[in-house]
Amino acid sequence: MLDGKRIAFLATDGVEEAEYVEPRDAVEKAGATAELISIKTGSIQSMDHTEKSKQYEVDREVAAADAADYDALVLPGGVQNPDKLRMNKDAVAFVKAFADAGKPIGVICHGPWTLVEAGVLKGRTITSYPSLHTDLVNAGANWVDQEVCVDGNLVSSRNPGDIPAFNKTIVEKFAG
Repeated sequence: MLDGKRIAFLATDGVEEAEYVEPRDAVEKAGATAELISIKTGSIQSMDHTEKSKQYEVDREVAAADAADYDALVLPGGVQNPDKLRMNKDAVAFVKAFADAGKPIGVICHGPWTLVEAGVLKGRTITSYPSLHTDLVNAGANWVDQEVCVDGNLVSSRNPGDIPAFNKTIVEKFAG
């Protein structure tokens, strides 16, 4: 279904492990090549809620990555991860390039913070972890509380409990 597709996963230290690993497994099982893009080289520390979990090797530093080389983008959550990403100009530019090109973007939990920073949510309908509601509305988005939300090229979900629906939807959306 996703044979020949390259999917970028943008994450750094503090990424919620399930929101990185399970969507990556889903797109790879569907035939895609997934790459972990980060604001640093080496490895990143994932979290299982508030506890440290596994480390994952970074495939490419975002400063050296080009959105044109990928078919879609996934922005996993975790609180620390998107907070660090939105403070990095290369990460924000990478996300904005996907949005500007109309490429599919999957985003879950706190992941939309990077979309807010990229200034790409005005007029869009999105869901997220509930604490982001005000941030998303202030960025011009229409926030909804539902398991998965699709608005054009944007697929969003609220939390790890939504991952099965999120995975099914991103695979369908990324297939084109």
